[in-house]
Amino acid sequence: MTLMRAIHVLNGPNLNLLGQREPEIYGSDTLEDIAQRLAERAAPTGCEILLRQTNYEGELVEFIQTARTDAVGVIINPAAYTHTSVAVHDSLRTLTVPIIELHLSNPHAREAFRHHSYVSPVATGIIAGFGANGYELALDAMLAIINPG
Repeated sequence: MTLMRAIHVLNGPNLNLLGQREPEIYGSDTLEDIAQRLAERAAPTGCEILLRQTNYEGELVEFIQTARTDAVGVIINPAAYTHTSVAVHDSLRTLTVPIIELHLSNPHAREAFRHHSYVSPVATGIIAGFGANGYELALDAMLAIINPG
């Protein structure tokens, strides 16, 4: 079934461990907590949230490809694939909808290998460093993009 006016929120590796993994960096909210807040925030706008997470690069590419026909916008936290995946970059390039790159932490304030993003060149905008609140900021930004005025 195709969702009408769906915003796809795609998450890469280890984000299934939010709330458990390095809470000093990533916070205590779980992905389920975030999904619930996003759904509540999007409901009055007529948009639905399709939140997905995978630890596998090929599956993330498939999620992106599905967004080609089902999404009005994509919010993506590619996690480690941000810095390594040409495949994610190439699949995002096929989209004709707005893309917001999202990171819980600020990659530029971390290790040098995290400073390069394969996603940024194809993103409409980037939100980083606001923890789980970044998802809501990204949703607000996406809603402003797809519902101008």
